Amino acid sequence: KDRRPSSETERTEEATMNAGANANMSPAEKAKAFDMAQHEMEYRVDLFNRMTSSCFAKCMDTRYKEGDLNVGENSCVDRCAAKYWQVTGIVGQMLGGMQQQQQAPR
Repeated sequence: KDRRPSSETERTEEATMNAGANANMSPAEKAKAFDMAQHEMEYRVDLFNRMTSSCFAKCMDTRYKEGDLNVGENSCVDRCAAKYWQVTGIVGQMLGGMQQQQQAPR
């Protein structure tokens, strides 16, 4: 089964895995692969931090009454995180499609 990466993130992850597996890479190619992986990690950390801040502001009561999340807060955080990742995926696919259109021969 031929599986092609569908998003920029999957392409970056695949390139990084292939880079680690290929011992014949030049030092410049290895540096580029490492740089891509580093940028991807920074992007993911930033995305997670933004999601955490956004969902916390939306779902948490500023008056902490309990040490644990109540049912409403837990449900809100779950829905918020799911929607955040869903939107991020849609935007990534749209940007990937735009990039492919720009790279297509005319």
